[in-house]
Amino acid sequence: MKPRPISNPPNPWASTEVEYLEEIPPSRLEVLEDHSREVLARNNSPDVCFTWSVNPYRGCMHACAYCYARPTHEYLSLGAGTDFETRIVVKPHAPELLREAFERPRWQGETVVFSGVTDCYQPLESSLRLTRACLEVCAEYRNPVAIITKAPLIERDLDVLQTLAREAQLWVSISLPFYNPELARAMEPYVATPKRRLHTIERLAAAGISVAVSVAPIIPGLNDEDIAKVLTSARAAGATRAHYTLLRLPGPVKDVFEERLRTKLPLRAERVLHRIRETRGGELSDARFKHRMRGEGLYAETLSQLFHVAARKVGMRMSSVTEAAPTSFRRPPKQTAQLSLF
Repeated sequence: MKPRPISNPPNPWASTEVEYLEEIPPSRLEVLEDHSREVLARNNSPDVCFTWSVNPYRGCMHACAYCYARPTHEYLSLGAGTDFETRIVVKPHAPELLREAFERPRWQGETVVFSGVTDCYQPLESSLRLTRACLEVCAEYRNPVAIITKAPLIERDLDVLQTLAREAQLWVSISLPFYNPELARAMEPYVATPKRRLHTIERLAAAGISVAVSVAPIIPGLNDEDIAKVLTSARAAGATRAHYTLLRLPGPVKDVFEERLRTKLPLRAERVLHRIRETRGGELSDARFKHRMRGEGLYAETLSQLFHVAARKVGMRMSSVTEAAPTSFRRPPKQTAQLSLF
């Protein structure tokens, strides 16, 4: 990742604010450790189709301008801009904590979603291998798993994924909101190209893993023109399911997104911002449940119809991240100690 000037929107939770009077220093990668005692996060939002998630990493080196998780960094007294992209918080004991959670009598084997917040296969995973270790725990307990990722690094773990698909339940969604590589690079600068992600879908499908394509987010006036191309290409690569969300810009994400849009795509900026407001009642964001993921108004409804028609045309089944099914969860038998006889 190339160093770039530190740039963060004001943090309402911070007790102090840093202002540089001279040249702004470059942001550099910093890895911080989170020693929380729990790794399973419970979701109570009616807009999200899962209850439990595991996030081995907080912050994300992919640096997507639209990432709705950026505000979570502010709760750590960090920034939602370059801090979110370069000051990554890792949970080094995530696999052990997950095993402890599965051993508790109250755990009933619900589906665990990886990347419910930030990408579990972002670049640090290549060396830290926390996601893989957590998936190995899930495979040992045959706990259902769903994964959402943009990263081809998931291909490294095909062996574990095949075990989960065979002995438990596995849902994999590859996030692919853009077909145009130039637009993708502008909005998600450190993510594999759309073509490379299509190859990931192809490899997973060839390995016998059911794959969905997540066209998320759809950005009105920017990548809505790519919907049919993404679905057609993903279906040809082997994806059988599809789902989408509309762009949402909570809190400081509005500032990060607009700054990136005006810097990288200045000629399209006003049109895109106008289209976003059309789907959000004249604002750039709408935090209301039942509205924030889909938007409202004629333009939002048109996008929904376009997506569903394009999916049906190529034979894609509409799907959420997970699907209801009886749990396959089983605790492995405890090994009894063998006494030596003398």
